[in-house]
Amino acid sequence: MFHPTKIVAIGLNYHDHAKELNMQIPDYPLIFLKPPTAVIENGELIIYPSQTRELHYEGELGIVIKERAHNIGIKDARHCIAGYTCANDVTARDLQRMDGQWTRAKSFDTFCPLGPTIVSDVDPMNMEITTRVNGAVKQHSNTKNMIFNVFELVAFISSIMTLLPGDVISTGTPPGVGPLHVGDEVEVEIQGIGTLKNRVGV
Repeated sequence: MFHPTKIVAIGLNYHDHAKELNMQIPDYPLIFLKPPTAVIENGELIIYPSQTRELHYEGELGIVIKERAHNIGIKDARHCIAGYTCANDVTARDLQRMDGQWTRAKSFDTFCPLGPTIVSDVDPMNMEITTRVNGAVKQHSNTKNMIFNVFELVAFISSIMTLLPGDVISTGTPPGVGPLHVGDEVEVEIQGIGTLKNRVGV
């Protein structure tokens, strides 16, 4: 179902997450890329790489692009969106700290679970988002707490790189990120979309 040419992900895009980290609100979206080889779908296994000792979940709203988008204005951005899905920006946190930039920590195979479906008839500005690990709530917020909303993100990214049909924008994570261990089940549930479930294995 998901065949993006690229996943454009956003760092620090929730007011409550910035407050949790005691970090200044960014003036513009902080973007990075995850490769399409990181994508897995609902029910598939997140592989815990041997290179890390600190695997983290990051539950996020995903935007799925419908048509080629280049230099799109904010008012026209909605027409380029096929719909929304749940995403998990899995991260090797120790490698992120070690490298000082994010490519290696975010790019392992299986580090971008997406699903369980793509939904278009929802309000992306007001959706409850919850992450659970083994049934325990770890993250809970609402997309209304985003610093940059979905239309602003599409417009900003399309001014830098052309977005192609099927590309995914992972819109940033709320507060409460934390560790995953082998055998854990992680769920990202977004109101109106459903629940993305994946287990962690080796």
